[in-house]
Amino acid sequence: MFRNWRIGSVNGALLAAYFIPAWTLVAFNIMVAPVHGLYERPNVAVALFLSDHLQMAGMSTVRAAWLLALGRLTVVAFLAIYLALLCIPRVRKNGGSDEALGIALAIGSLISFTSMLMASKVGEMAALRLHATELLLLLGAAIVVLIERPAAAPKIVQETVETAAPLGLEQAELLHNR
Repeated sequence: MFRNWRIGSVNGALLAAYFIPAWTLVAFNIMVAPVHGLYERPNVAVALFLSDHLQMAGMSTVRAAWLLALGRLTVVAFLAIYLALLCIPRVRKNGGSDEALGIALAIGSLISFTSMLMASKVGEMAALRLHATELLLLLGAAIVVLIERPAAAPKIVQETVETAAPLGLEQAELLHNR
C-alpha cells in the first residue's frame, strides 16, 4: 500500500496534519471576535505591531485581522486540496498534488515570516519562537518538495527481434510472407 508514497508526500501530509487544525482555530477565533482573536498568543505580535508601529485604530485593526484570517484560511484550503489530491494514487505518483502544496507553503511561509519579523520588532519572544518554528517547518517541507522529484515514467524500449530466416537469394520480403 505504501510502495508509491514519496517522502515529500508523507512530509506534506504531516505538515497538513499540524497546520489545518492549528491555523483553522486561529482564523475562526479572529472571525468570531476580531480584536480578541488578534490579541491571542499566535497573533499577539501582529496585533502589537499594528497598534504600536503602524498606529492602526479600531476598524483598521479589524480589517487587518480579517485579512490575516483570510490568509491563514487560504493556506488551510490549499493544504486540504493537497490532502484530497494525495488520496488519488495516480496523482500522487506523478506529483500532481505538489502544486497545491507549493502554493500553501509559499503563502504560509510569507505569513510566518512577516509574523516573525513583527514579533522580533515588538520584542514578543514566545511569538517569535512560534513563528520561527512554523517558518522552519514550511521551509523544510519546501526544500524536500523541490529536491525530491516524482519518479519518471519508465521508458518502453522496443527491441526488434528477428525471428524470420534469412532470405534466400536476397528476395524481397513481402508483407503477406511474414
